[in-house]
Amino acid sequence: MEDIVGKQTLETISSADKFNQWMFHTIEPFVKGEILEIGSGIGNISSQFLENNYPIMLSDFSSEYCIDLENKYSTYPNFLGVKSIDLIDPDFSKKHVDLLNRFDTVFALNVIEHIGDDSLALSNCRKLLKKGGIIIILVPSYQMLFNTFDVELGHFRRYTISKLEDIFKLNNIKVINSHYFNVIGTLGWFFNGNILKKKSIPGGQMKLYNNLVPIFKIIDKLILNKVGLSTIVVGVK
Repeated sequence: MEDIVGKQTLETISSADKFNQWMFHTIEPFVKGEILEIGSGIGNISSQFLENNYPIMLSDFSSEYCIDLENKYSTYPNFLGVKSIDLIDPDFSKKHVDLLNRFDTVFALNVIEHIGDDSLALSNCRKLLKKGGIIIILVPSYQMLFNTFDVELGHFRRYTISKLEDIFKLNNIKVINSHYFNVIGTLGWFFNGNILKKKSIPGGQMKLYNNLVPIFKIIDKLILNKVGLSTIVVGVK
């Protein structure tokens, strides 16, 4: 079934260049070597890596997105191709034997919350890493913020740092960094989803938010990333 709301949300966020750059620069310090992005979608973050000359392979569960990504980025010399990947496929290792133990970095931004068995998803991500490889996971924060946005986007849950760290440890992934991201975003998410019961992110608000990103970045630093709309955990195999 076509993910209409999800695609609309990705397209709304695609125009938020300052926000996408902020997210990219937040995870960039942990990235190394050959990279695999899980759940590339329409390429909002993929483009940041490609334009900064990182060797990266893209992937998605959706064959439609995979085709679009191939058409969009195939001319980049550092583009390593696109793979269709289902992180909870029972034949995961057999289907992706060519990818096992290959990558120096695997990252998934706003992906794991869409998967029922998040522990299995991380276990399979780990299989794709070389020994000493880095895994970066970003997910939505705080179950108390679960609202109509989450339902429409197909989220199973929201997280805290400790909850996500526990899944890392369960899968023998050593946590090396964890923090929250985008504290101001929690206000907009709560107001629109919990109070107004909206089902998608308003484009006008996203445009305004994007213009104010330089201020929001400072606020995150001032509170030492102790609170945020997103939870980021980084680990090593």
